[in-house]
Order: sequence, then structure tokens, then C-alpha cells
Amino acid sequence: MKIMTGKQTRARRILLYGPHKIGKSTWASKAPGVLFADIEDGLNDLDVAKTEHLKSYADVVSCVSWLVSNSHPYQTFVIDTVDWLEQLIFQQVARDASKGNIADIGYGKGYDAARAKWDFLLGGLNALRAKNVTIILLGHAKVTRFDNPETDAYDRYDVDLHKSSCGMIEEWCDEILFASRRVFVRTQDLGFNKERKIAAGDGERYIRTTETPAAIAGNRLGLPAELPMEWDAYAKFLPPANVAGVVVNGSSKVA
Repeated sequence: MKIMTGKQTRARRILLYGPHKIGKSTWASKAPGVLFADIEDGLNDLDVAKTEHLKSYADVVSCVSWLVSNSHPYQTFVIDTVDWLEQLIFQQVARDASKGNIADIGYGKGYDAARAKWDFLLGGLNALRAKNVTIILLGHAKVTRFDNPETDAYDRYDVDLHKSSCGMIEEWCDEILFASRRVFVRTQDLGFNKERKIAAGDGERYIRTTETPAAIAGNRLGLPAELPMEWDAYAKFLPPANVAGVVVNGSSKVA
């Protein structure tokens, strides 16, 4: 048995989600040695290494398997996007069951089968991570109702995934980052005791790294609550190479 001491530096598993067209792919493109899995077919205007358009779950599995099994120069693997990948998984599950869609599979068995496919694919991504490849999952945001047992219910942003998938993905990731635009609200007096709220902003984009009532987020790096939406602003918090020793059988320390 080996007992590890100190912090163990490993490639990160990152989920960045946010509204459409906010620049998620551009953010990920600044990571070192990046390769995009083109699932959404929206990377034509981005000058990065990318796969052909992956149109099925089998295509994605084949891509990950190739990266795990072969030598290559890529240091970062980006899935663009995770919610489009979910649809490929749902389509595969429906085909396997000879159904039109996953909802036609009774008693929630379709979503159980989808979780099994997620589990298999995340295992492949873990094997790729073991080769020191950072994994970035990009996703879109949706507004969901949150029934907080301590307060009245309220709406907040979450990843645009089915609840059966969302928990798995969020638990798997080291960082869950929410991309947003700075918005200010001012009140305009309309007279006669009437007013209206007007949203305004200068287009500033930023990333939330910790959970708030408004959005799901979290990290294991002790990041500040907000970061500029730039890869380098996140990367400077990445830990240095691991220099911790390993205790073998609880007795001797090996450098």
C-alpha cells in the first residue's frame, strides 16, 4: 500500500458553462496544447486544432479512445459542448432500446442507461487525464427553480443538462465555472406612482467560481469569487508540480 503525502498535482477537470455566444470556446482555446471535440459543429471561425464533426456517441468514444491509446501533442481536451454530447447519448440509448426517444423507455430506465454511458465516457476521460491532459467541458446555461428548504423557492442558473446527468458531471469536475456578463439594474420613474426596471451593462464578461443563490459554481483551488474571463486569469492559480513524497507501507518516505 502507498500512502501519499502533500498535495497531489493532477490535470484539471473543468466545467465552464454560460449563456450562448459569451465566448466559452474562445476562453478554452487559450489553454495550452488544445484539441477540441467538435460536437456542436460551431468551431469553423476558431483557429484551433479540432476533430471532424462528431455526430454520434460512438464517434466521441472513438475519439477519446484514440487519445488515450496513442501518443499525441495535446495537453488540453475540450468537449464542445457537454449538453450536445448529452443529446448524442440520449439518441444512442433510444436506438439501443429501439425507441423513438429516451422518454419512450419506461420507468426511468432510459436515463439509467444514459448514466451508464456517461460513466463509461467519464472513465475514458479519467484515463486521458492520467496522461496529464486537462479536460474542459463547455456547456450552456439554463434557469431552473431551486426549492431551498431554508428559504422561499427561487430561480438560478445551472448547466443545461437533464437532472440525471447534471449531478454526475458537476460531481466529477474539479472546477465548475459560470461565465456571465456584468449587468446593472436602474429604476426609471414613469410618474403617477409607476416605475420600470431597466437593465444596462458595458459588456464586461467575467467568471463566477463559487456558488451563489444566482448560479451553481465551485472550485478546489481556493479561487477568488470572480475572475476576468481570460484563461491566464484562471491558470495563474494552478498548483506547481507535485514534489510531495510517498510513504510506502506507512513506514519509509520515498523521494
